[in-house]
Amino acid sequence: QVQLVESGGGLVQAGGSLRLSCLAAGRSFNNYDVGWFRQAPGKERRFVGIIMRNSINTKYADFVKGRFTISRDNAKNTVYLQLNNLKPEDTAVYYCAQHGGGSYYEGTEYYDYWGQGTQVTVSS
Repeated sequence: QVQLVESGGGLVQAGGSLRLSCLAAGRSFNNYDVGWFRQAPGKERRFVGIIMRNSINTKYADFVKGRFTISRDNAKNTVYLQLNNLKPEDTAVYYCAQHGGGSYYEGTEYYDYWGQGTQVTVSS
């Protein structure tokens, strides 16, 4: 069992930045890949990116376009999502999730544990 808690969301103007954190408690978090998703009102939860357990390899959704960066500090059991050059369309609840293994990662079905989410609101 693992518990994930996101933090760092808030209200920011377009062009601004935020850093989201995902703190894990429970079984060894460091042995798993961790993904970030987001869900806007009335829309499906959508893959943002993932960082592998080696803390080096990452993959991102095309819409990120170099604006977002995922990192992790295994000593702190924490994964980060740095959001830069935010746009109003980035407004959503952002979730972190622990990947269940395997080669596929863009669907929510490949993740076993989820946090409660943190709200990001970008004003124009």
